[in-house]
Amino acid sequence: MDRRRILIIGRNGQVGWELRRTLAPLGGVVAIDFPEIDLTDGSSVRRWLTETRPALVVNAAAYTAVDRAESEPEKCHLINAVAPGILAQEARKLDALLVHYSTDYVFDGAKAGGGGYLEDDPTRPLGVYGRSKLAGDLAVLEAGGRHLIFRLCWVYGTRGQNFLLTIMRLARDRETLRVVRDQVGCPTWSRMIAEATALAVQQTLAAPDPAAFTGLYHLAASGRTSWHGFAEAIVRAMPPEGRKCTGVEPIATAEYPTAAKRPAFSVLCCDKLKRTFGLQLPDWHESLLAALDVEREPPLAVARASAASPQPALSPGGPEGPRSGPEPLRTGDGRGGTSTP
Repeated sequence: MDRRRILIIGRNGQVGWELRRTLAPLGGVVAIDFPEIDLTDGSSVRRWLTETRPALVVNAAAYTAVDRAESEPEKCHLINAVAPGILAQEARKLDALLVHYSTDYVFDGAKAGGGGYLEDDPTRPLGVYGRSKLAGDLAVLEAGGRHLIFRLCWVYGTRGQNFLLTIMRLARDRETLRVVRDQVGCPTWSRMIAEATALAVQQTLAAPDPAAFTGLYHLAASGRTSWHGFAEAIVRAMPPEGRKCTGVEPIATAEYPTAAKRPAFSVLCCDKLKRTFGLQLPDWHESLLAALDVEREPPLAVARASAASPQPALSPGGPEGPRSGPEPLRTGDGRGGTSTP
């Protein structure tokens, strides 16, 4: 009997890279990225689904240069809004399950009360990127096929371009870093996202009625911190002999203006994910330390570990211009090019 075919779009991104390992036990993986597929070209998207005829489509690709999106709204919309709708339509024709990743940027960050955002809270994106991702979510929902939409928050990993690697690079070269303190969220390791995705997909495909799992879920690490707190934790965890940085200075968002406005509060409540799939991601700090352990391993050791342990490690849980001083770090910009949500 033929193995289930799985199509991963965005193989070079932070999440897509990890998905190739975590989804391998579930079927035969076909992983692609630009220029093999062009998400700005609807015919390219349709052709890949028509020719591969997958049972599972995972869209781990997105236009994620948050600031650049303000000057490239059309390209951003094609990749983040139009392409997901086409994927959803084609997946429905094949009766395939579609996994699509969204973002905390669909919210304005003004939620009061301290509780994390729920899946059905009002969405009010602040910029082009957030609006394009929200439009993509709605396009997937409107297509009417089987789908799992996972909203993510503050994604980082041990490859590509992300906050973790940027802080580590700067900490090796600078004595002081300046990072915003008034934006709060849930730093989430890309490996945890991929492992949770695989477990949720496994349950969905094994269910008598897979459509019962169709819906939108928040998927983020437990706990919360600011970009400043995240940066401090990264620097503290680095070996002293490997860093020059001795302090991380907190600054206000207003001290470092960007083209795109960021939500001040991006905490996502993941109770629905826990109720439905029995999954809960570890605390953000615990995951960070695990990610740093992986980052310090030689590439060959990482490859051998992945080959030896193809099953997900996550277990189901219970129930610019002149400036004075060092340049502050820009957050949420260029999250891995066009391959990571």
